[in-house]
Amino acid sequence: MAEIVIKPRIRGFICTTSHPDGCAANVKEQLQIAWTARNTKPDTYRVLVIGSSTGYGLASRIAAASLYDADTIGVFYERVGEGKKSGTPGYYNTAAFHAYAKDKGLTSININGDAFSHEIKQQTIDQIKAHMEQVDLVIYSLASPRRIDPDTGEEYRSDIRSIGDVYVGKTIDLNKEFITEVTVEPATEEGIRETVAVMGGDDLNLWTDALLNAGVLAEGARVVPFSYIGPEVTYPIYRNGTIGRAKEHLEATTAAIHLRLQSKIDGAAYISVNKAVITQASAAIPVVPLYISLLYKIMKESNVHEAPIHQMVRLLTDHIGPGQTPALDEKGRIRLDDREMVDAIQNEIDRLWPMVNTDNFRSLSDYDAYKKGFRQLFGFEVDGIDYDKPVELETEV
Repeated sequence: MAEIVIKPRIRGFICTTSHPDGCAANVKEQLQIAWTARNTKPDTYRVLVIGSSTGYGLASRIAAASLYDADTIGVFYERVGEGKKSGTPGYYNTAAFHAYAKDKGLTSININGDAFSHEIKQQTIDQIKAHMEQVDLVIYSLASPRRIDPDTGEEYRSDIRSIGDVYVGKTIDLNKEFITEVTVEPATEEGIRETVAVMGGDDLNLWTDALLNAGVLAEGARVVPFSYIGPEVTYPIYRNGTIGRAKEHLEATTAAIHLRLQSKIDGAAYISVNKAVITQASAAIPVVPLYISLLYKIMKESNVHEAPIHQMVRLLTDHIGPGQTPALDEKGRIRLDDREMVDAIQNEIDRLWPMVNTDNFRSLSDYDAYKKGFRQLFGFEVDGIDYDKPVELETEV
């Protein structure tokens, strides 16, 4: 297998290459952060993460293994490195995590395929039965722009738009790096339907039924999907838009699943509302990159900034880990966005938002850190990595 020098190929919110050493370093850093918060471990803790290779899904898998020596099974859909073509960052993230788990003597099962399909659900159930018998926690962290209905074969594509009115707002042009005005036409009824079909609760419902019917959810097991609400400045394109409609469907589905789990296995299902973070998916949503750039600067200055791994450590140690009882809001949700949404932070966002323009956005926000953080998702601009050194792109998980 040949080694080659790999460089970033980035345009806007798309990067077509990734660096295995940089991705491994990112995983190592998250492992170290979680390890410092290590808790008394239970005799057994078994965790299934659906959407486990990047972002919050990866961080939750790392946190569970580091905090509690959890045996984990991760489901993801990533491209393997081949020849001179790099794999996706999620594949290298998974390889690095798997190496850690193997070194610690932990069970680490990895399933690479379409999590929306019946086949991957069955394969996951078979692996749970073979290696764990049951799981105590299911994290649902899928992020995809499309979904194929496993029963009808219909393909749905998410359509990120406002509902009802044309949306006009400011955002960062990530290609030319200036503040620009964006206009988004409102969604059609079909666009709303398809977005809900992709990002709503239908697939979570299928997963829960499949796991319940197969008897692989342990007594008292918890199912936790992730959501986001955000501030009023993002409402027209997010919470009040097609994404928000999908999130409402996910939350309603989770409430119904909670009742089902309670009656059958004395289990529970909770939505975890997480804070805004840098992801490839969020970079594609108008307004969000600018909002995150402002948010990061303010939260860092207030010493309350959190990366996904800090959020997932808090989720497990304070809310859903072994022996924990979650603190819930009036709608039964875990609110990990509490530090983002406090008045002091959001009032400063509201003060700065009208002032931001092309001349001052770098000084008013943490855009340069946003830009670096985006590249780090793909393993680039990570401290300590020699990017002129050839690396092997074909890695086994």
